[in-house]
This record gives sequence, C-alpha cells and structure tokens, in this order.
Amino acid sequence: MVEPIAEPGARSVRPEENTSMTDHADRPDRPVNGDSTSEEKRRRKAMLIRAGIYIFATHLFAGFVLLLFALGDRK
Repeated sequence: MVEPIAEPGARSVRPEENTSMTDHADRPDRPVNGDSTSEEKRRRKAMLIRAGIYIFATHLFAGFVLLLFALGDRK
C-alpha cells in the first residue's frame, strides 16, 4: 500500500499512534489510574530479577574464564 505524500511540515497521525489518555478500552496494556503503582512494582520486580540473572551469568562466565586460565597454567 502506498501512502500519499504529505505537505512539508505536516504531521501524519496513524490510528495506532493514538496517545489519548482518556480511553483505556482500546489499550489494555496501559494501566488505569489506580493500577499505576502496582504496574510500577511489577516492572521493578521484573527488572530486579533480570538484573540478578545478568549478574549471576556474568559471574559464572568469569569463573569459567578463570578456570581456563588456571588449567592452562598447570604443567
């Protein structure tokens, strides 16, 4: 589908880019006023879990590299 050429300086707004805060029925991913704190807590918990996994994986990889150096140093 070919989109028509807009005038210079004109801003095109597609229906999926609607950022209206008044209608939440069409955007189930956006929290309603009372759910904003629980949404923030959920995101913070997910971030902490992800950070813990990254830290654990980094230490595991570093331990593996140290093991390789220790085994390579043996004669």
